[in-house]
Amino acid sequence: MSLNILTLLNALPGAFAQGLIWGIMAIGVYITYRILDVADLTVDGSLCTGGAVCIMMMLSGHDVWISMLVATVAGMLTGLATGLFHTFLGIPAILAGILTQLSLWSVNLKIMGKANQAINVDKYDLIVSLRFIKNVPVTKNTLLVVAIFIVVIIGILYWCFGTELGSALRAPGCNGNMARAQGINTDFNKVLGLMISNGLVALSGALLAQYQGFADINMGRGAIVIGLAAVIIGEALFKKIFHNFGLKLLSIAIGSILYYLVYQTVIWLGVDTDLLKLLSALVVAVFLGFPHLKSKYFTKPVKRGGDINA
Repeated sequence: MSLNILTLLNALPGAFAQGLIWGIMAIGVYITYRILDVADLTVDGSLCTGGAVCIMMMLSGHDVWISMLVATVAGMLTGLATGLFHTFLGIPAILAGILTQLSLWSVNLKIMGKANQAINVDKYDLIVSLRFIKNVPVTKNTLLVVAIFIVVIIGILYWCFGTELGSALRAPGCNGNMARAQGINTDFNKVLGLMISNGLVALSGALLAQYQGFADINMGRGAIVIGLAAVIIGEALFKKIFHNFGLKLLSIAIGSILYYLVYQTVIWLGVDTDLLKLLSALVVAVFLGFPHLKSKYFTKPVKRGGDINA
């Protein structure tokens, strides 16, 4: 038993690192799901786009930072495509995301040339890697590097959403009709929000591809479920504690970490790995449906004043 526990403890740092990397993606999902009030399924494709662009750029001899920047821009372009489908063509947001995601399957294959592209940590100067978890200098440790990424991203987003443009960006998700009445271009802000969201998702994909040592055409499959799970876990645990916008974003990253720690624990307990995505989907469904069930079955009806039957 002690040996099994030791196995779990040895696996936890890797799960923690993955949780941090996916936390960047979850923050991107939070921007569309909570701030824009848009169900964006583009992330299942844009995560792979970020990883594919980053790996192919590095394999062709480009610097890792330039590769990650280009990967982020590529992710923003996927968000632009979804935004134009939704605002310019009038396609519902969820269908627009599906169309972009479907298109990205072919685009990602063309970028990589095949379904999988590997990169060797010994030959290329990667920022993060699975091998940088233990027995490496602190400044090179994947946990620290990705944690710094998250802090910087949260700081930039906190500043950005505090500006006049950021306030206008939040308005369509709160009340689109009121925003338009105030002269805010809601279509522009939706497109911009989708671009920021998918840029973060692609950045997460670029880090994930480096971490695992390869980009794969299927690496983004189910990403939206993981992102939603992280958002829901973070909100459920910290909603009453974290009221500041920056802390809310931090809670999403923590939710992603907890998701992967639980994920690793479930694997350690011997649960069939083929069932893990099903379990994740059920957890998300329960949390999403709980407010409705609570209001429908567990909240007592309030008597209104002046009711003749009262």
